[in-house]
Amino acid sequence: QLQLVESGGGLVQPGGSLRLSCSASGFTLDYYAIGWFRQVPGKEREGVSCISSSGGSTNYADSVKGRFTVSRNNAKNTVYLQMNSLKPEDTAVYYCAAASQYSGTYYFAEALYDYWGHGTQVTVSS
Repeated sequence: QLQLVESGGGLVQPGGSLRLSCSASGFTLDYYAIGWFRQVPGKEREGVSCISSSGGSTNYADSVKGRFTVSRNNAKNTVYLQMNSLKPEDTAVYYCAAASQYSGTYYFAEALYDYWGHGTQVTVSS
C-alpha cells in the first residue's frame, strides 16, 4: 500500500521551532516532488513549501519565507520541513503530498499531487 506519513507536529510556544517529517511506505520518494500544505478548520488548504525530486529547487509561500526550510534525504526516503520563529497563525494541520511531476510555476496546484498523507497537527500557542 502506497502511503505518506507525517510526523513531528505538536504544541510549541510562539518563536519556537518544530521539524516535520514526511516518510513513505510502499514506494520511494526519490522521483517525486514533495509539497507541504496546511489547513485550518473552515479555511481552504494552502501550499506552504515544495521541493523537487532532486532537492535542487525549492519554493515557499510568502508567509513562511525566511522561517521555514524544506529539505530531503532520499537515502532515508524522508522529506523535512524545518519551521522556525513559529507564530500563532502557523497553527494548522500540516500535510505532505507527492507529485510525479515538479512544476516550477504551479507547485502548489493540488491536482499535481498523486499521494497525500493524513496530516499532523501543529499548534503554536503560549
